[in-house]
Amino acid sequence: MKMFEKVLSTRNWNDEERQVLDQVQRMVDDVIAPTAEHIDQTGEFPWKNVEAINALGLNSIFIPEEFGGMPMSYKLYLEIVSVISEACASTGIIYGTNYHGMKPLIDLGNDEQRARLLPRIAEGGLGALAITEPTAGSDATGMKTSFTPDGDDILVKGSKIFISNGDVADLYLVFGKWSEIDDPKRSISALILEKGADGFSVISKERKMGHNGSSTCALSFDNVRVPRANLLCEPGDGLKILLASLNKSRPSVAAHARGIARAAFRDMVAYGNERVQSGKAVLDFQANQFTLADLASELVMVERWLDYVAGLVDGGDGDFGLEASVAKLRATDLAMKMTTECVQFHGGYGYCQDYRAERLMRDAKITQIWEGTNQVHRQLIGRSFRNK
Repeated sequence: MKMFEKVLSTRNWNDEERQVLDQVQRMVDDVIAPTAEHIDQTGEFPWKNVEAINALGLNSIFIPEEFGGMPMSYKLYLEIVSVISEACASTGIIYGTNYHGMKPLIDLGNDEQRARLLPRIAEGGLGALAITEPTAGSDATGMKTSFTPDGDDILVKGSKIFISNGDVADLYLVFGKWSEIDDPKRSISALILEKGADGFSVISKERKMGHNGSSTCALSFDNVRVPRANLLCEPGDGLKILLASLNKSRPSVAAHARGIARAAFRDMVAYGNERVQSGKAVLDFQANQFTLADLASELVMVERWLDYVAGLVDGGDGDFGLEASVAKLRATDLAMKMTTECVQFHGGYGYCQDYRAERLMRDAKITQIWEGTNQVHRQLIGRSFRNK
């Protein structure tokens, strides 16, 4: 693992960042990792893990200081997501979803909105991002949820599906179409829905292949009355908000997938050194060495690319959409490839729950689907080369 240690050493964390990462690793070792199998098998929401995350104040690292936060680098945030996800993918995406849902409020909300809403998240509240609908997945312009102005309020009517943290969130960033704008793109708008609003309900909780500890829900809005003060920016600004949100959340999903890939690779190396076949360690066979060589090379490339994207964000570069797509595409494809090979590497044991290989494989699959399917990202990247 010296190659990875060398790559990781180039991140040059400062003393404060290193202290945070050391605390996160201890929390993961003491609280999150020991319960990951139980959470997967029972589907229980990991409240104790969330409490441990909140005890370290990890939401505060992406919230401005004036609103209760202790802001630190995007690179550090991505590493925390990976460390948590390596131990428990469900807990990793619960934490990541707080960022995905609330970052547009942080970046684009007005001071009154941020002062009123963000302290809830800084203190440990959960966030959610509500975009997807039964008729609108990767094509968000197909959404049907409507926002109708009514005096000082907005009436929200419609439904959303596949919403992470859907039944546990305190604040929801909801996208819908402004009723007074006809154009399907120009009408998209965004607002913050607060927990407990009349007419808002959780319809169902999905039963999934993986991420069993993370709530994924269908939501209903039956003329929910939301204060006009909770509208982000202006009516019709939703598409701009959506794209800005996805550009920040896609590297976050890549970091989540990177954590899963790291776990699978570590398990393969450990098993390959310990398991003996025909009088030799599994890792002494050349075919297995070739497999690990290929996977290690891809993992190192993903590590470095995520560092590059994080550097763009921390440096204030506002145009990194394609780089975010590359990160999401390569990291999530690698997570699926790595975990599939991990199962194969373990032989029959990999198919059994005695080892976590099969759980990692189940958790990896969704990473290729959410935050834009990888087919969509290939299209975004590929068409960027067309002459205009």
